[in-house]
Amino acid sequence: MPNNSVKLPGLLMKKHFFEVPLNYDQPNGTKIEVFARELVAPDNSNKADLPWMLYLQGGPGLQSPRPEGLAGMWMPRALKDYRVLLLDQRGTGLSTPQTHQTIAAIGNPKAQADYLRNFRADNIVKDCEIIRKQLAAGRPWTVLGQSFGGFCLTTYLSYAPEGLSGAILTGGLQPLCTDPDPVYRATYPLVLNKNRLFYERYPEDIQNVKNLLAHLNEHQCIFASGERISARRFLQLGLNFGVLSGFEKTHYLLEEAMVQINGKQQISYKFAHDLNGQLGFNINPLYAILHESIYCQNKSSRWSADRLLAEFPQFGAERSPVMFTGEMVYRWMFDEYACLRPLKEAAEILANYEDWPELYDKSALKKNTVPTVAAVYCDDMYVDRTLSEKCASNINGIKLWITNEYEHDGIRADGDRVLDRLLGMLHGTV
Repeated sequence: MPNNSVKLPGLLMKKHFFEVPLNYDQPNGTKIEVFARELVAPDNSNKADLPWMLYLQGGPGLQSPRPEGLAGMWMPRALKDYRVLLLDQRGTGLSTPQTHQTIAAIGNPKAQADYLRNFRADNIVKDCEIIRKQLAAGRPWTVLGQSFGGFCLTTYLSYAPEGLSGAILTGGLQPLCTDPDPVYRATYPLVLNKNRLFYERYPEDIQNVKNLLAHLNEHQCIFASGERISARRFLQLGLNFGVLSGFEKTHYLLEEAMVQINGKQQISYKFAHDLNGQLGFNINPLYAILHESIYCQNKSSRWSADRLLAEFPQFGAERSPVMFTGEMVYRWMFDEYACLRPLKEAAEILANYEDWPELYDKSALKKNTVPTVAAVYCDDMYVDRTLSEKCASNINGIKLWITNEYEHDGIRADGDRVLDRLLGMLHGTV
């Protein structure tokens, strides 16, 4: 590899930057930068014909993993056979990052919304094609898409299948809908079920949550950032329930929530610190501002999760036990999260925007010839199994591995095994 490579145990890494159009309909207009990190095993570094595997991270709006060595996740298995490319999707990581600071510099809310409309799956796939043609000499590559990365891969299969030699989706078969309403009508019940399982495992937390909510409602509890720790913000911790260790992460946080000072209960600093860290919307504003738009095609989202919450009275604060919410984004977040407040007007514009372009083509998917495999997790809280199977029914030739062994993060929890099985399915050995 070139001299700018970094060596870690069992791993060589190289950085790549690419210039791409912000808006592909205006190729000579504003340009942005897209970053990707190349990984290769030392024994394979001189193999010019080593095939590429592109990894598309979940999200939207989250950067690709930052490797610290060969161990962990799915990378050891991938590096046996592939040169791996970790893409920071446009707007994330080192790819012209979109934060509350950079977005504020764009201009007024309308200008911000116009700019941010360019950060969905359709343009991510176009970026991938520019990168593939430069790095892989035009040869098709295998793409591994986790969660939202799998949504992007459905778009890839629809509009640029010639760039793919294989497609691997994990927890990421996109609901083929035109707005988010069907998604939340399916996932709110999944969140309720996860709450039930959480309280069955930790029944003492029924009262712990009630006590904590009462304290938050009666006192002005403040994060170190100066933001209020509101009851509804605390209840967003339910977004943890869709991953392997999510119940434990939440329970252990509750164990240390209160501290007694001079006979009076107070919120502990550790609880406030850790809670703020687990709700990362301030550092990933794209996740909040574009979350519902990833389902929109020629329709607006109109704050779907907020509207549909009324259809599920089980989430009422007066209920017992009190239910945590899930991965949903709510309108009030743009009042309570300090780094989302400056984006409130832009978020409102995007929530009511109707001219979102199509993200997939059913007719193209039904004619698919790219070898495609997918892991579908039976108990996935974020991507409903039924909607995933409906998506699969539109993709010609897809092979499914439907399993209850893992949560949504199977590729992280047991990556070697999960990827090994999916590669076997892709190549016909399993």
